[in-house]
Amino acid sequence: MNPAVWYIPVDTLRNFVKDVLLAVGVPNDDAEICTDVIITSDLRGIESHGIGRLKYYYERIKSGQHQVITHVEVIRESPTTAVIDGHHGMGMVVGYQSMQMAIEKARKYGMGSVAVRNSTHFGIAGYYPLMAVKQGMIGMAFTNARPAVAPTFGVQPMLGTNPIAFGAPTDEEFPFIYDAATPITQRGKIEVLARLEKPAPEGWLIDQYNEYAIDPDKILAGLSQGTCAFLPLGGKGELMGGHKGYGLGTIVEILSAALQGGAFLYGLTGVGKDGTPQPFRVGHFFMAIDVEAFTSLEDFKRTTGNILRELRNSKKAPGQQRIYTAGEKEYEYEKAAYQKGIPLIPNLQKEIKYLQQELGLKQYVFPF
Repeated sequence: MNPAVWYIPVDTLRNFVKDVLLAVGVPNDDAEICTDVIITSDLRGIESHGIGRLKYYYERIKSGQHQVITHVEVIRESPTTAVIDGHHGMGMVVGYQSMQMAIEKARKYGMGSVAVRNSTHFGIAGYYPLMAVKQGMIGMAFTNARPAVAPTFGVQPMLGTNPIAFGAPTDEEFPFIYDAATPITQRGKIEVLARLEKPAPEGWLIDQYNEYAIDPDKILAGLSQGTCAFLPLGGKGELMGGHKGYGLGTIVEILSAALQGGAFLYGLTGVGKDGTPQPFRVGHFFMAIDVEAFTSLEDFKRTTGNILRELRNSKKAPGQQRIYTAGEKEYEYEKAAYQKGIPLIPNLQKEIKYLQQELGLKQYVFPF
């Protein structure tokens, strides 16, 4: 174990995150939602979107890009659908309320879909399908984001990292949860590499000359300046299927902008023409499907479980000991995290101390 890494109890970090949010003016109930989304990311081993993003939210609130008081307005509604304006409030609160609305519609009518405009970063996309899964439903979540991904045969960052998240209940201890960006990787992973002072793997990103970029600090600067871009799933060109990742990212952009009359592509930069910060105007799309509208929940869980078990029990590649299905690693990580704590690397420790000092949270005594 790296002696520079400290493992902090989950409850300690949960309380700290909430106190940071309360200190900047987020109401108590909303702070609870935001904290749960952030900590769920760390519990599932998705360090790119957990407490490592807390300083990001703090800075966006200070700049006025995120409003601490979240006003969710229903713009249009039918029995199975709704269009929501988040008015640049906390994206996690907007996402939670919108997914809850989709679940309630699905419970009554079999399906529910909610399209959102004018939101902000909503944390891990996988949190919202998990909400549906806990209600015995299938859940889906999509979101666009500031430009970061080049289209196939292009070098300019146009699409966001635009994740796709899908969840389904099973008869096992853990659900099937797929949560992944549509480029090869996403900005949070580069932020993690920058904290670790490690290069990005060759093949993840390109510069304006279509050459691979690997320096994480230069990459982060280049993403902001439009001189560096992620490659879509499949990589450069079409030979390895890069056009498929490009297509998936475009689907997410359409679902996150066209249904709700929202912003898209370069409308999501978070920077005005004069260079000053402005709201990101992020869009989301949520869907819940009540399994019982199609079949019994017990039969669905059993069939889904059988699919996953057969996949895991299939013939393994030479030298490989195990095949996983989506959500399995995260489930195991979460069990270990409650016992061991959440790891904080040195540069993340600095961010925690910075927030603690900025907000006067003297009640916390960290070991670093």
